[in-house]
Amino acid sequence: MLLLMLLLLLLLQVLLLLLLLQLLILLLLLLLPLLLLLLLLLLQLLLLLQQLLKPLLLVVLVLLLHFYCYYYYS
Repeated sequence: MLLLMLLLLLLLQVLLLLLLLQLLILLLLLLLPLLLLLLLLLLQLLLLLQQLLKPLLLVVLVLLLHFYCYYYYS
């Protein structure tokens, strides 16, 4: 009788563990597209920033060169 109860308890624990695992997998499946979307958005933002920074970097370089030449030759 005791053995039967222990077996039942063990079975219950295994079922509970499986249920938890299922919930975890479901949660991961729900969060995965959200994370991918966030990553895509971040990538898009980085590309945009890179496109915006290129001319700015060029302007800064030209200005630095200008000031360097101005102070060097004066």
